Amino acid sequence: MGIIVQKFGGTSVANLECMRQVLAKVRSAHCDGANKVVVVLSAMAGETNRLLAMARQWSPRPDAAEMDSLVSTGEQVSVALFAMLLKDAGLKARSLLGFQAEVETDSRYGKARILGINSDKLRAMLETHDVLVMAGFQGVDCHGRITTLGRGGSDTSAVAMAVAISADVCEIYTDVDGVYTTDPNLCSTARKIPKISYDEMLEMASMGAKVLQIRSVEFAKKYNMTVHVRSTFSDCNGTFVTQEDESMEAVLVSGIAYDKDQARVTVLDVQDRPGVASSLFSPLADAGIVVDMIIQNTSRDGKTTDMTFTVPRADLDETLQIIEAIKHRLGATDVLTDERVAKVSVIGVGMRSHSGVASRMFAALHDEGINILMISTSEIKVTCLIEEKYTELAVRTLHDKFELDKTRNVC
Repeated sequence: MGIIVQKFGGTSVANLECMRQVLAKVRSAHCDGANKVVVVLSAMAGETNRLLAMARQWSPRPDAAEMDSLVSTGEQVSVALFAMLLKDAGLKARSLLGFQAEVETDSRYGKARILGINSDKLRAMLETHDVLVMAGFQGVDCHGRITTLGRGGSDTSAVAMAVAISADVCEIYTDVDGVYTTDPNLCSTARKIPKISYDEMLEMASMGAKVLQIRSVEFAKKYNMTVHVRSTFSDCNGTFVTQEDESMEAVLVSGIAYDKDQARVTVLDVQDRPGVASSLFSPLADAGIVVDMIIQNTSRDGKTTDMTFTVPRADLDETLQIIEAIKHRLGATDVLTDERVAKVSVIGVGMRSHSGVASRMFAALHDEGINILMISTSEIKVTCLIEEKYTELAVRTLHDKFELDKTRNVC
């Protein structure tokens, strides 16, 4: 007997009509007893935002632990209602919250990380139930307090659950029918990708692609769990996220990703001596702020230099507070910021063994008069920081340049 894990996002459980479509997917997967099914649900669309807004009416700075207790109730509503539907349909089902499934996490409220799952308990429950309906996004820490995994955390819950119970596949159902070569809302010629490697999906997720939470992809790669991204509202196959193979390496560029949620920070006249970079970036890391692109300018006088980097726009205020507190140790004279920037990336595993992608990217942006502010690279990605107003033009230009509208973009 097989085991299938299915995750459904907020739009998939937004109301009774949507939940009935989810019920049809679950019954199909159950296949009259051929498979056991674990269903991981998010809160109904808009519910988490409503709870967050309510918390801020009560407190300008809500306690993080209490905030997790509050926002986790959205998933509790979803799983209870859906379990009722399953039981009325004749399936043996029960709902499970994070602490009942014993999803153990650390105590970083609001962005907790999974430490372990009681797989033996879940397998025992599957012996007596057709379907387990588990609340995504939540767990419990060593103090017995409810924790949440951050926005999009239900993806991570689902993949972690699939790994824990050795499921055959983890299906992530959303309101889109797969992973595309770029955002179809920006580029009408964007094409659905039938299969993508873990590394490519990691890069696309890190660049702001909303299809999968990055930590869910990390989990899938670490434990070699196949993830199928597909639509709740269609029966068509979506995109399989899986191990890299030879056919993937033949494709030079797989996709174009972008991220508008960025801010550029420049710290002026820091001391040009060993340890300054650590003094700047260690406090940011301790605060959980992700720093991406970093440039240290060549010293003009052998004594001072400028340090430029990017952070998520939502973390800019906290970043500036931290820099202000350590500015005297850095010897910095001023801090400049720019929130009107965006990152655009060209991604593909074929770049590991083929050159020329960066030069083609730079030439394409030059032809459109788009100035490059910063550049960073990895084995399978080239990223340029540009002015935000050029984001859509850059995405469409690069999509055309690398001919991603065609079925195969072979080296």
